[in-house]
Amino acid sequence: MASVFPLAELKRAEGTKAWINTIIKGDCVAALEALPDHSVDVIFADPPYNLQLGGALTRPDQSAVDACDDHWDQFASFQAYDAFTRAWLLACRRVLKPSGTIWVIGSYHNIFRVGAMMQDLNFWILNDIVWRKTNPMPNFKGRRFQNAHETMIWASRDQNGKGYTFNYDAMKAANDDVQMRSDWLFPICNGGERLKDGDGKKVHPTQKPESLLARVIMSSTKPGDVILDPFFGTGTTGAVAKRLGRNFVGIEREQDYIDAASARIASVEPLGKAELTVMTGKKAEVRVAFNVLIESGLIKPGQVLTDARRRHSAIVRADGTLAAGGEAGSIHRLGAKVQGFDACNGWTFWHYEDGGELKPIDELRAIVRRELAAAG
Repeated sequence: MASVFPLAELKRAEGTKAWINTIIKGDCVAALEALPDHSVDVIFADPPYNLQLGGALTRPDQSAVDACDDHWDQFASFQAYDAFTRAWLLACRRVLKPSGTIWVIGSYHNIFRVGAMMQDLNFWILNDIVWRKTNPMPNFKGRRFQNAHETMIWASRDQNGKGYTFNYDAMKAANDDVQMRSDWLFPICNGGERLKDGDGKKVHPTQKPESLLARVIMSSTKPGDVILDPFFGTGTTGAVAKRLGRNFVGIEREQDYIDAASARIASVEPLGKAELTVMTGKKAEVRVAFNVLIESGLIKPGQVLTDARRRHSAIVRADGTLAAGGEAGSIHRLGAKVQGFDACNGWTFWHYEDGGELKPIDELRAIVRRELAAAG
């Protein structure tokens, strides 16, 4: 079973990470206020939607619809819901790392109020994602359009929240080498994935599909990151995070949900390192300047570099520039100059000789990057 961390123990656990990969039982705001500052990388929040159901829902044949009418989704007024929203968002902002991001999912009942509150609290919205459902519930009365989507807001901690994780290249590659769009098509949670109790009833009325959480986690986190879910429910976030090599912390006050989530997460088998390696592009690589190659001894002052066909040559100078025919400049600027071009990628244009074979200096940069990665 996934371990449950008592709320009363959080303060005493200050300075430790004993709360990671546990479910904290208690009120979400109280639990958030007890967690350390800047302690989580990403937050996924699926708060109460405040559906404002006026009575029982029935199908045309008068059979009852198993709708979300639980007490935790009921608020006395919009003002009460706004106060609740402000409290948990403020608490989330404190525990989120400066480079972290937050995802909030909701329906038309609440997401606009939540989004306005996030902007009032200085969160910086990066995207709104439309989760388009392949199998939405019909509008039984036929008085409105069928409600076939939910909205997720993805935001950084503030406008200056630089360095957040976005696995752009991996998302593009997974989408047939086309940029991943902000409309995502997934079915609602059903079939064997839907948790049922002993009577065959849904354990949780708004359980999210694991496929949705997988894309959230794969797009905006790295293996080993800590993902917080302040409305943990039956533990979809924790189950997917464990399978994908991430850490989680959930907050939940309902014991039935905690029991279901604990058993669910305990049954998850994490993927291996090879499966979890995230594809990255050139932009994600560590920047290495040409002078670093000189400082590391891979290139020496006075060494001659040429192009692949030996038509052009240049001498390496101690300051990290190249010189040729009375001209001097960076590997890029001089490469462009000798060819009569406006621009040039010096890393692939200039070559060094190794055992009689010409190799691009980009291979030496790759050596430095591997050494930096190993040291880090």
